[in-house]
Amino acid sequence: MGKLNTEMNLADGDATYAALVKMTEGLDDATAQKAMAKLVLLLANHIGDQDVLIEAMKIARGKAA
Repeated sequence: MGKLNTEMNLADGDATYAALVKMTEGLDDATAQKAMAKLVLLLANHIGDQDVLIEAMKIARGKAA
């Protein structure tokens, strides 16, 4: 069982955030939500650890992990 890393782990968090914003620029809300959902599924597949993913989902929703 893995553990979700919640410490800063990005070389440039601001650039990553900017890339996320740019990814949805010019898209209507429905298309932007679909693109974000696809990104989440791609990253979930890359992580591959169900326990880590569930922990992340709980934190993202605002529940204690």
